[in-house]
Amino acid sequence: MRVYDPLSVDELGRNAARAITRWPAVALPPDELTEGAGVYALYYSGSFAAYEGMGEDEPIYVGQAVHTKAKPRPLRQRIGEHAQSIDSAENLDLADFRCRWVVLDPVWIGMTERVLIDEHRPIWNDVLKGFGIHAPGGGRKGQARSLWDTLHPGRGMAARLPPRMESADDLMELVAAHRGTGR
Repeated sequence: MRVYDPLSVDELGRNAARAITRWPAVALPPDELTEGAGVYALYYSGSFAAYEGMGEDEPIYVGQAVHTKAKPRPLRQRIGEHAQSIDSAENLDLADFRCRWVVLDPVWIGMTERVLIDEHRPIWNDVLKGFGIHAPGGGRKGQARSLWDTLHPGRGMAARLPPRMESADDLMELVAAHRGTGR
């Protein structure tokens, strides 16, 4: 049986996910105004060994930005925070990153982010968790440094956290296995 429902939740999510690729990727952080809430994708084109050869349409990270009282301009704020994290990393160059985003009605944000992550399995979402975290607050002070911060040291808040058992070399192997490139 061949069934197609263009108004199914899954199909609507895929349509919104495709919308992000309609615009060219721009330098991170973008100069143009990024008002509103929505979904964004970050792309890498530098020479860090674990990420070499990434395609220009292969996001390294996908995220969402939603309106809150503290974040009246969530896309601009969230993408800016990510640019600062990348810029603080000792082994990454912000000039090697680009981004795309789409402003969406809040009802579509979570679903669109999930579709993009499921479709692309971005490294920083699937393997190197912790890129999007903020400084741990009370109750999380003893948590270990994130996988992302272990491979990309430099963020001040992460330096104050206990190290992980995994080494940077271990994480490079995980990324290689995820990408199917071996090492």
